[in-house]
Amino acid sequence: MNDASLTDEGPKPFVTDIEADTLANENYRTTRWTGSNIQLTLMSIEPGHDIGLEVHEHGDQFLRVEAGRARVQMGPSEDDLTFDREVGDDWVILVPAGAWHNVTNIGDEPLKVYAIYGPPEHSPGAVHATKAEADADEHHH
Repeated sequence: MNDASLTDEGPKPFVTDIEADTLANENYRTTRWTGSNIQLTLMSIEPGHDIGLEVHEHGDQFLRVEAGRARVQMGPSEDDLTFDREVGDDWVILVPAGAWHNVTNIGDEPLKVYAIYGPPEHSPGAVHATKAEADADEHHH
């Protein structure tokens, strides 16, 4: 499977091999499925890079690590990230609404994760090749 086939298939009924999709994704973020209540995105984070400290006030988030190692930080404010864990392949990260959070690639390979947001967080079909592109797009919403 190549990157070009990784498109947003929502909101129509859809099935996919999520591990294969996640590992094949080379973009920082690729929106894979957008429905009325949830959204699936694939992420590839370069070694030493992070998602960036953020908060989603109205939605919970589920992330699964398919490959790589990550440091997960969460807390009630951007200055109080008391939850600090390391995770690896096959681990999930559950971010409650309103929690400040960041995920940093602490390994030496790209960190491959998929994220499920409820409600959807990004524009349907959004593809961000880099974090800078993603940040620019988010400032327009």
